[in-house]
Amino acid sequence: MAFVNFSNVKIAGFSACVPSKVKSNSDLTDIMSKEEIDKTIINIGIKEKRYADSTTTASDLCYIAADKLLNDLNIDRDSIDVLIFMSQTPDYKIPATAPILQDRLGLSINTACFDLSLACSGYVYSLSTAFAYASQPNINRVLLLDGETFSKIVSSKDKVNVPLYGDAGTATLIEKSEKLTQSFFSLQTDGSGYKAVIIPDGGAREPITEKSMEVTERENGSSRSDSQLFMDGVDVFNFTLKRVPKSIKAILKNSNLTSEDIDFIVFHQANKFMTDFFTKKLKLNPDKVPYCLDKFGNTSSASIPLTIVSELKDQLKENKKLLLSGFGAGLSWAAAIIDLDDCFVSELIEI
Repeated sequence: MAFVNFSNVKIAGFSACVPSKVKSNSDLTDIMSKEEIDKTIINIGIKEKRYADSTTTASDLCYIAADKLLNDLNIDRDSIDVLIFMSQTPDYKIPATAPILQDRLGLSINTACFDLSLACSGYVYSLSTAFAYASQPNINRVLLLDGETFSKIVSSKDKVNVPLYGDAGTATLIEKSEKLTQSFFSLQTDGSGYKAVIIPDGGAREPITEKSMEVTERENGSSRSDSQLFMDGVDVFNFTLKRVPKSIKAILKNSNLTSEDIDFIVFHQANKFMTDFFTKKLKLNPDKVPYCLDKFGNTSSASIPLTIVSELKDQLKENKKLLLSGFGAGLSWAAAIIDLDDCFVSELIEI
């Protein structure tokens, strides 16, 4: 288990942007019966999601979120030393999207820019990367942009994935702190389960062919192509139940804290049945576990910062301690404990 600790680094602010287009799960009558729909909504806790239009990408949503956060905090854009773009739905295969965002945001050409690609654990992983850079002597500010537009890679006829995924973009500003702060990260991976969540075709291993684009009927009456997202829900569910509670217990032990010391536990917004199970198993106070998936769905790695912006904006004005937990494709999972002191949260943006 990779434990990483940081001192004197803080999160200065959060922002998030979601599309204004609402897709209701109650309208999925073309692929599911009314009985199936009602059962699905109860189990996953997702009533509706937000979908980007055909011309809007994850980087567009992140750009809007970042531009607002930098303006709200009156940040000199030349002071951003590192820009990280975390996404599995980048603008292009080549080039990376981070340099494009550097130019759009008007950041200095001296800004180090790169992309990271990881699934629902990606925010915690990329946040640890941002903290590591901000810990360096000559790095003062890191801008972490995390966004996904899974609506573009999910088949509209997929009974498993259509009810789950929505689109969002977020921005997190990390900088050195003059106050003593303590942050803890736990990062873990089990690559033997990589097939549990996968787009089979489109990479170097299985290049796109005409057959890759053919939508055919698969398990449980779902239809999709091999260039669209597949998820084995049972495998993912079993993986999370086995790994996530243990990782949270481990990071609390490593940081010499208990759940009573934590003000809010922000889970990746996978589905409510799963996170409710974690809450009960770990004997957490449900009032400390915010949710936004009922109105935004599973926004993959963007779900943790989106939950913070949409649900905790008015509750982070004083010093708070947050436990973050992300888990998903890879298979990978990660947890973090972060001290938030004088952290600014922008108003949620809808476009």
